[in-house]
Amino acid sequence: MTSVRALRVSLAAATGLAIAFGPVAGVAVADPVVAADTVLDRSLGLQGVQNARDVGGYRTVDGRLVRTGLVYRTGQLNNATPADMAALGERRVRVVADLRTGHERAIAPDRVPAGSGERWNDVIGQAPPQVLVTALTGGGDLYRAFVTAPGANAAFASVLRDVIETGDGAVLYHCTAGKDRTGWATAVLLTLLGVDRATVTEDYLLSNQYRDAGPNDPLNGVRSEWLDAAFDQVNQSYGGFDAYARDGLGLTDADIAALRAKMLA
Repeated sequence: MTSVRALRVSLAAATGLAIAFGPVAGVAVADPVVAADTVLDRSLGLQGVQNARDVGGYRTVDGRLVRTGLVYRTGQLNNATPADMAALGERRVRVVADLRTGHERAIAPDRVPAGSGERWNDVIGQAPPQVLVTALTGGGDLYRAFVTAPGANAAFASVLRDVIETGDGAVLYHCTAGKDRTGWATAVLLTLLGVDRATVTEDYLLSNQYRDAGPNDPLNGVRSEWLDAAFDQVNQSYGGFDAYARDGLGLTDADIAALRAKMLA
């Protein structure tokens, strides 16, 4: 038991040190072919926070629009500048939901804008050690763990409930790089709102652009097959996304209706 815990600590520390302070330099990939909604620049323009963008602006399959200014996704906030904090304050961020492990948080503690409350929703801290290894490089096993790891469903569900319940201001959620755990959280949110799968994937792949990821650069980038693995695991474990939302995330019909009422114009 002690050896497993030591392995978890060392793996988490290696992961945090490797990506806590910025993306590894690489040649930016060519801009992906994306839908018109995805072309909209959602960047928050922060100086010390990577992959910071608004989740809104997308059309749903029934023609409604996901509202902007209510939900933001970013990388970790440890390097946020005073100007970044002021900008997030002006955007009325009221909840900061941290999806990282305790070890990641210890290595790179968040800076949080004034007037906001912190939530800690550890997604993979209870995952098997072999999954923690892939927290550094992504991959299908990591994304499947977003659905199967102990505590993962509760972590993602907590973020969604924050979105529903935060009545005055915005919710910001993040992991370390803002691409994997944060990417799945965003995919789940947009899918619940009725955004089509192709657009969800295109939004997910924007992390390659925002993190200047080079080809074959799993440390900084993401791949569509990783997201596909999570959706496939949803089907394997629950039989479909609706059942995952109900039985995995514990969302009621009323919860989903409230989420859509708040987030859709």
